[in-house]
Amino acid sequence: MNGRRILIGLATLATAGATTLAVTTATSGAEAAVARGDFVPFAVGADLPISGHAQMVRTADGKTIVTVHIEGLTPGTTYPVHVHAGDCATNATGGSHYFFSTAVPGGAGPASNEIWPGPVTANGGGVADGKATVDATAGATAASVVIHRPTAAPNKIACADLS
Repeated sequence: MNGRRILIGLATLATAGATTLAVTTATSGAEAAVARGDFVPFAVGADLPISGHAQMVRTADGKTIVTVHIEGLTPGTTYPVHVHAGDCATNATGGSHYFFSTAVPGGAGPASNEIWPGPVTANGGGVADGKATVDATAGATAASVVIHRPTAAPNKIACADLS
């Protein structure tokens, strides 16, 4: 890489199926934070064998990248998937989408101020992948990713804590 050596320092914390990883480059001193969590069904989604994971990367250059890999969905069905404020326990009975205070490049939702790694459509095997990149760093309250059914509420079927 242009003759430069890049040293990467890793710190990993694993708790309750979630992983947080900090990556620092020695050449810039900048740090990217990576948080990952496994999807767990809510009671509303208990009829589906949902599994998979979500990952959020807050990059050193001010972007937020969220990816999801989901299994156990109904083939051919499209599911809304959003970053939510608060953890899965909060979002099981309430909670809301995570919002930036203003519109952001790459943002989704009516005001372009949300992070949506979906909607995703399950393939014939019930698997779906999604990705969103916004040009802003998500705050600490962007703590989970929720999968919704494409029907009226209650429609939150699974959640991954990003801690």
